[in-house]
Amino acid sequence: MTFESKKDVLDWYEAQPSSVTPEFLSSINWHEVRQYPFDARLVPVLFYMRDVESLTDMYYRELRRTPTGRDPHISKFMARWGEEELVHGQLLDRFLNELGYETDERWYEGVRSSVGRFYKAHTYAITTLTNLVGRRFTGTHMIFGAINEMTTGQAYRRLMEKANHPVLTQILRAILREESLHTNFYSRVARLELERQPISQKLARFVIDHFWEPVGGSALGYVRSNYTIAQLFGDDEGRRVIDSAVSKRLNSFPGFSGVAAINRAAEKSIQAGKIIHQMEALSAVL
Repeated sequence: MTFESKKDVLDWYEAQPSSVTPEFLSSINWHEVRQYPFDARLVPVLFYMRDVESLTDMYYRELRRTPTGRDPHISKFMARWGEEELVHGQLLDRFLNELGYETDERWYEGVRSSVGRFYKAHTYAITTLTNLVGRRFTGTHMIFGAINEMTTGQAYRRLMEKANHPVLTQILRAILREESLHTNFYSRVARLELERQPISQKLARFVIDHFWEPVGGSALGYVRSNYTIAQLFGDDEGRRVIDSAVSKRLNSFPGFSGVAAINRAAEKSIQAGKIIHQMEALSAVL
């Protein structure tokens, strides 16, 4: 399918049905969650993913202060995107509770309040800079979003494989279908923006090469993000997934041939996460 404008992409996106529907929710056998084993090492991963999903509305509010967020087609997409991501977080929280890790009813407020001042000051500065650059930054926003959705999707797939839990698999498959739609919207709009404005290509490539990092780290803490990435991608297969499903896919975007930033950032997180795991193991022995 050919897309000539952001409106074309939005029309396509709005024609796609949601996967996490009331019918889907009623089909989940929550009472079976504890009938299957679950690796305790993946529990912090689930908490991290839940928290990342719950912070998307914060990002949406920040983006609305920029020319990108004020674009009517992007804004309309992000309104649905934000709602779906919040539901994803709620689903993961419900699974954690059914698994035996009870959370406070106000857990969401706790996550929001835990976001550090550095992150807030950093995002404010970036937003201010973005407004100075104007619409030429839209390609950067969109490719950034595409990468985050690509890596998130692969993280869910890796979690599904590693956990091998039937109820979680059912939940993650539905989440993945919606994440795939998000990835496609970001990717298609990014391609349109980058193809039409060579200066946007250079700006986007510079930002990704120098500033991209795994989603959530600066807001929730690098210890948590590094641990998550090391658990999901810290083996040969995980590295192959990052390279083939994210980096090589990114190479096809205008101005992104040979990009290595994603592999580099992932490897940095993997090594840091392994150190965390080794220190925890050592302290348990001592």
